[in-house]
Amino acid sequence: MAREFKLPDIGEGVHEGEVVKWFVKEGDAVKENDPIVEVMTDKVTVQIPSPVTGKILQLRAKEGEVVKVGNTLVVFGEAGEIAPPRPETTRPASAPPPPVMTVAPPAPGPSGEVLAAPAVRRLAKELNVNLAAVRGSGPQGRLTEDDVRKAAQGPSRVAAAVAVPAAPIAPTAGEQRIPIHGLRKRIFEKMAKSNATAAHFTYVEEVDMTQLVHLRDHLKPTAERKGVKLTFLPFFVKAVLAALVEFPTLNSSVDDERGEIVVKRYYNIGIATATDEGLTVTVVHEADKKSLWDLAKEIDRLAAAARDKKLSLQDVQGSTFTITSLGKEGGILATPIINWPEVAILGVHRIEKRPVVRDDQIAIREMMYLSCSFDHRVIDGHVGAAFVQSVRNYLEHPATIFVDTG
Repeated sequence: MAREFKLPDIGEGVHEGEVVKWFVKEGDAVKENDPIVEVMTDKVTVQIPSPVTGKILQLRAKEGEVVKVGNTLVVFGEAGEIAPPRPETTRPASAPPPPVMTVAPPAPGPSGEVLAAPAVRRLAKELNVNLAAVRGSGPQGRLTEDDVRKAAQGPSRVAAAVAVPAAPIAPTAGEQRIPIHGLRKRIFEKMAKSNATAAHFTYVEEVDMTQLVHLRDHLKPTAERKGVKLTFLPFFVKAVLAALVEFPTLNSSVDDERGEIVVKRYYNIGIATATDEGLTVTVVHEADKKSLWDLAKEIDRLAAAARDKKLSLQDVQGSTFTITSLGKEGGILATPIINWPEVAILGVHRIEKRPVVRDDQIAIREMMYLSCSFDHRVIDGHVGAAFVQSVRNYLEHPATIFVDTG
C-alpha cells in the first residue's frame, strides 16, 4: 500500500529545506534507514534515511527544489505496486483577474516618516516594495522584514509573477555554468546579508607567537597520549574568551527590527570550517566551561562531522563570536566578513619566522597577523582595537590564558 513520507521537522526554527541530492530514483528498492535524500536548511545539511523497507514509487521534489516541512518528499510502496497518480498542479484555463489589493497605510513615526530599520528598507528596495503602502506589525507600527516579504507576495505581484520562465542558457565554448544551490546558495545569501547590513571595518595587529609555538610543541606528547589532535585553534579560542570577558559588547548580536543590541552572557564560539561544498560555521557551545583538551576534542569532532556531512542543528547554531582560520594557507592577512548577526569576527593567519627587533637586537621570531572585522554601528574603533590588543597579549603570554585574574 502506497505511503507518503513528508519532510520531517528537522529542528527548531526550520520551516523548509532544499533538496540537494537524491540517493535513490523511482523504482529503486530501499531498506529501512538507508539514506534516501540530502536536504539543506539555512542551519545545516542532513541526510534523511528511509523510514521503511520497500520500493520508491515517486519522488515528489526535484534537486534544487525547496520543500516545506510537512509536504510530501517521496511515496513508498511494495514490490510490484504501481505508483499512484501525481497530484494535479494545473491551473484553470481562464483564471479570473486578480482582486485589487487595498493596503492600509502604516502608522507614521513622530515626524511622519515610515518606521523601518535600514535592513528592512534595503529588503524593500530589492523586492520593489513601496514601504509607504505597507502596514507595520512591529512596535509602534514599525515595519519588519516579514511585513515586506508578505507585501511582495501580494495578489498583484503573484499575478505578475506567473510568467513564462526564461529559457535556460547554454554555456558557450570555454564556459561552465554552475547552478547556485545547496550550501553555496546559503553562503550567497548570508554573505550578502552581512555585507549589506553591518558597517564593516577591520583592525590588523601583528602577534609574536613564539612562546605559544613552544608551548604547543611541549604539549604535543601529552596530546598524543590523550588521543587529542592539538592545533592552535583551542589556544585562539581560549584567548578570545578571556578578551570577551573584558569587552562583553563584542559577544553580542544586533536585532535590527527592534533596534536593540543583544549582549550574550554565554559564550558559544563559531569556527569557520571548510568543506567540499563551501564554508560552514560550526559552534563550540559553552566554550568558556571547557578545558584546552575538551576544546581540542570538540573542534576536531566538529571538523570531521562537517567533512562527513554529519552535523546536527546543535552543531551549527547559536554562535556568539566567530573565529576564521585558513591554517597553513592563511596568507599574510585578510578582511573577514562578519557572521551576521554577530558584531565581530577574528581572522587568524599563517605563522612564519620573521626578523624582528627585540631589545635593540634583530631576532628571528614566530610571527602572525590577526585581522578582526567589526560592525562599526555597535563597536567603536578604540574598543575594537583594545579587544584585539587583549587577544594579542594573551597569545604572546599564553600562560595568562589559564590564570584566573578575576
